Amino acid sequence: MPLTLEDIARLSGVSRSTVSRVINADLNVKEDTRRKVQEIINNFNFQPNLAAKRLATGRSNVIGVIIPAGVSDLFTDPYFPQLLQGISALCNTRDYSVMLWLTEPEYERRMISRILHNSLVDGVVVASILMDDPIIQLLIESKMPYILIGRHPTEDVNYLDVDNLQAGRKATMHLVRLGYKRIATITGKKNQVAGYDRYLGYVKALQDSDMPVRPELVADGDFTEESGYNAMQRLIMYRPDAVFIANDMMAYGAMRALREANLRIPEDVAIVGFDDIPASSKTVPPLTTVRQAIAPMGGKAADLLINMIESGTMTTQKVIMDTELVVRESCGAS
Repeated sequence: MPLTLEDIARLSGVSRSTVSRVINADLNVKEDTRRKVQEIINNFNFQPNLAAKRLATGRSNVIGVIIPAGVSDLFTDPYFPQLLQGISALCNTRDYSVMLWLTEPEYERRMISRILHNSLVDGVVVASILMDDPIIQLLIESKMPYILIGRHPTEDVNYLDVDNLQAGRKATMHLVRLGYKRIATITGKKNQVAGYDRYLGYVKALQDSDMPVRPELVADGDFTEESGYNAMQRLIMYRPDAVFIANDMMAYGAMRALREANLRIPEDVAIVGFDDIPASSKTVPPLTTVRQAIAPMGGKAADLLINMIESGTMTTQKVIMDTELVVRESCGAS
């Protein structure tokens, strides 16, 4: 049977209220009393009940992480584990726990309502959200501290992101400067800001370079490796000499499609991806890609959220982090 506050009080010879004050770091407790109570807590590995802790302090010291994507995507795309690693590492340093909510997208609306009203979490981090997702309005109405990982077009929304438009432009301009003339793109989800902005960056680079945006050289993907493979199979018939691809997972699929078509990378088709997940330096050839610091982004998002929780501030947070073009062999300029 779990240890209770009454048990700790009896074993340490103090009142239940004194035990509660020790657990909640009340400064008005004598040091020798605190030491005695803490010794009992440590010896029995006592963990305060979350509901009781919330009643005593107003906080549970738990943040929720919501990723409204398919569960299979969460475990197959290396982006998400890196993001979660960054969130968890920061929370550990600030004595917060993380509650990860997994669900298929068709159940997410029902899920978000439960999370926002169950008093188990102090705030939420939401990643990979769509532009028209009603979760945004529910978050605003809930008054619960939250932050999105990924820009959102709604005004007065808290988010942290990279400048996907400028990063997409930089990647495409790199291919322009290398002399490629038929530059294609494989987009991410265009109903997600990251996918749409990276596509706009591609378009802007071509327009700034007085190069036409050819519709046949734009193939839609959904950030999965298989969609990159299928998109490249469609593009091959239009003979691109270079492709900017909206994430590394799709780039892996595209490279597989090129190899199957006996096309060389970069001699026949140059490739640039986006993310710089760990495997990208080990592809054949190594992938040129836009590096976004995924784990640090997760950590920064968690830090911003915890600051909101502890300060009670309602000031809108909009943070943009840096990216870097990492040049390797797949673009032909290593």
